[in-house]
Amino acid sequence: MTALQGALGAEHAAVYGYGVVGARLPEDQQRTDARTAYAAHEARRDAWQRLIGSLGATPAAAAAGYQLPFAVTDAAGATKLAAHLETRLTAVYADLVAAVPGPQRGTAADALRDSALRAHRWGAADPAFPGIPEPLPTPSATTP
Repeated sequence: MTALQGALGAEHAAVYGYGVVGARLPEDQQRTDARTAYAAHEARRDAWQRLIGSLGATPAAAAAGYQLPFAVTDAAGATKLAAHLETRLTAVYADLVAAVPGPQRGTAADALRDSALRAHRWGAADPAFPGIPEPLPTPSATTP
């Protein structure tokens, strides 16, 4: 249950964070992407709340506010925050996949994949996943 509550808490923070992200992006594709991510995190948050409730526990409530990891004053900072949020969620969901029983593991793996893809779209470095080899470096031409 602790891992599920942790995922719920991370989604609460992501919903808050994407409010900040959207406020600092211009009306373009990035803001559309931020709105889509915001809605996805709201849906994921609501799903975790329902699951936790169905298991007989009380879902953790969102905090009134969250401390951002750095100041977000412009579009570049907003993009960096979005990448940070998704990278953090990728780590949370990797832990959740390992912690939950089979019936919930697929949902956790879907959340892991979704966060990793969004992190990549926002410019974060791709995470290393256990069991998946790192890509080999691209050979470069050398001149004699």
